[in-house]
Amino acid sequence: MSGRNHEITKAGPLLNSKGAPVEPGWSRKMLQTYDRSAIKAPAFRIKEWDYYLVISNKEQAGFAFTVSDDGYIGLQSVSLLDFKVPFEHTETILNAFPMGSLKLPATSEKGDVSYFDRRLSLEYIKSPGKRRIVCKFKDFRLGKPFKCDILLEEPPMDSMVLVKPWKEDKKAFYYNQKINCMRASGTVEYDGRIYELDPETDFGTLDWGRGVWTYDNTWYWGSGNGVINGKPFGFNIGYGFADDSAATENVIFYDGKAHKLDEIAFNIPDTGYTDQWTFTSSDGRFEMTFDPIIDRAAKIDVKFIVTDQHQVFGRMNGRCILDDGTELEVKDLLCFAEDVHNRY
Repeated sequence: MSGRNHEITKAGPLLNSKGAPVEPGWSRKMLQTYDRSAIKAPAFRIKEWDYYLVISNKEQAGFAFTVSDDGYIGLQSVSLLDFKVPFEHTETILNAFPMGSLKLPATSEKGDVSYFDRRLSLEYIKSPGKRRIVCKFKDFRLGKPFKCDILLEEPPMDSMVLVKPWKEDKKAFYYNQKINCMRASGTVEYDGRIYELDPETDFGTLDWGRGVWTYDNTWYWGSGNGVINGKPFGFNIGYGFADDSAATENVIFYDGKAHKLDEIAFNIPDTGYTDQWTFTSSDGRFEMTFDPIIDRAAKIDVKFIVTDQHQVFGRMNGRCILDDGTELEVKDLLCFAEDVHNRY
């Protein structure tokens, strides 16, 4: 294992007295304590978000939910994806200068998240071993509402927690947790159709983040969940964002345990995002092809705020290797991989 996989094993504060990370690296659970008051950067630069993605193999559909407070802008969104058609729609509400008013929790392990306005009601409700997503979105598309009540099971299991600084700004940092392999049940309703989630085949992922970023960033991120040999399987891969010299975010999850990977390359074809991708690894433990179904492309350009993203959903095939050398075959796994450029 390379030096870029420093594992944090002791609890403590996230930031030192200068507002910089005490110990960059990765951990299997949240060990470092996030304290908004310890941040030395201006409040308008603080970014906090909770993003859930639920993919249903049973219904061949996906659902994404974002509550975010990015200092001088808030972005609240809901996405519906149907991989059979294929079809996708994302509805986004922007808020000016939330500046901490959403009061997002300092940890993923407790505390509820809620956002309400005249169109959107979105709640994340945390209880022991469970996460619940309740949403009602008026006039989601074509005058028709979207609503859901989804339950995610979160038994004791490893996650991927990452702490990264920026070399060019000592007050910038990225504190992030990805929780994969949460079995999903419940229902989603839109346009007369009821999507019924099956915990045997359907899973949710949480992307929980807090930090201060530099202005201009590009990142690559991919994630997916499924069942291999009767056991929950998932992965989180990515790079390009902040200083990852202490640790990458590349992890395989299998039967509740995290298996740390080294470097992963996203090989995106020059011919376009909807042609076949490949993923290659420096340690030979994650070798995949990826056949896109939907490119959920979105671009916002409002003067000094620019975001250009391609979140591509498709099916992955290939093989990966666990820490003990066990080889797993991945077949037609519904997942996503994205290429995102932000300036804000």
